[in-house]
Amino acid sequence: MGPDQDKEQLEARLRDLRRSSILHVDMDAFFVSVELRGRPELRGRPVIVGFPADRSVVLSASYEARAFGIKSAMPMVVAHRMCPQAIIIEPRHKLYYEVSGQLMSIFESITELVEPLSVDEAFLDVGGAIRRLGPPQDIGELIRRRVSNELGITASVGIAASKFVAKIASTRCKPDGLLLIRPEQTVPYLHSLPVNALWGVGAKTADVLARMGIRTVADVAATPVASLKKALGATGEHVHRLSWGIDPRAVTPVRLEKSIGAEETFAVDTADAALLHRELLRLSHRTAERLRASGMVARTVALKLRYADFSTVTRSRTVHAPVDSAQLIYAVAVQLLESLGNRPMTVRLVGVRAEQLEAAAQTSLQLSFDRRDDNWRAAEQALDRVTEKFGSKSVLPARLLDPGGASAKMPPGRP
Repeated sequence: MGPDQDKEQLEARLRDLRRSSILHVDMDAFFVSVELRGRPELRGRPVIVGFPADRSVVLSASYEARAFGIKSAMPMVVAHRMCPQAIIIEPRHKLYYEVSGQLMSIFESITELVEPLSVDEAFLDVGGAIRRLGPPQDIGELIRRRVSNELGITASVGIAASKFVAKIASTRCKPDGLLLIRPEQTVPYLHSLPVNALWGVGAKTADVLARMGIRTVADVAATPVASLKKALGATGEHVHRLSWGIDPRAVTPVRLEKSIGAEETFAVDTADAALLHRELLRLSHRTAERLRASGMVARTVALKLRYADFSTVTRSRTVHAPVDSAQLIYAVAVQLLESLGNRPMTVRLVGVRAEQLEAAAQTSLQLSFDRRDDNWRAAEQALDRVTEKFGSKSVLPARLLDPGGASAKMPPGRP
């Protein structure tokens, strides 16, 4: 066999490997896993990350807690009822964002084609890394080893020819697993799954399909598109394509953060303007801290208000220069609150969000001609350093230490 034939065979082998070069990498119980690095005595026990307040929600649950039926976004009061012995750990969002940054750096050392979906999961197209690092399955195992060795947490990796199937694979091999679904295996594998495995098929859509006798992906594939469109509208054509593994979307690198914010559900609905203002200040500090930890600044500040009847209003304002200071975010949030006028009823939830994010390193932070802006930012950076060394409750703005303030009147709610 000559050199030309060797080269042809190598190229053919590379083409074959690149047919399944999309990875979906997802951390296992991310917030809990990060917390357990410093509390190994809790491994193997039911652990929940969330605030211990009745109207808060579960942010993350260990697999031991999930065995009791606990899920993310479940009301904390329900989770406690299902597993009263669960250990509850209050979240540390700054830490999670730091670990997320390290995680994304690992991904980006493998390939430039990284599409983050959240702080703890991403799609990777490793087709261009095969010559350097080997087959996609080897690359997936490399990522899992590095995540374990460098970050002290575990990851599950799905590998397939499309994003949709790669995500299904990662879900099906959790926790701490790897699953490769080759192109020729895709349709038989999909057709073995229940219908809710398809993107876009939630509980309501599944009920509609069940009334049509459709309960599996194979049933969807065997149903005429016209019938699915009649029952589901445009979603019908979408789910039919997915049932045959058709998902041509490329992995598209995007910025991880589109917005950063925090919100609070009050223990008791309130009409107290002073309480709302104090809570806006606390949420502004939480948002600004996360901005600085992520190395981002925001050009838009948004306010969210949910009333007692669950109706929700949002208002936003673009600032003249990008911000990462709590005091500046708070000032805009208060203006937005006042712009709503008289509130028609008591308030259930309030939130602050920073939007239109930019990398701080690439943005001028000359906030204004008023030196007070820079003074606020310097003071808050000093607060970041104190918090990092001594914990999140070591130093707080005086208004938030008021015994009649938000911290006394409300248990912490959903971040």
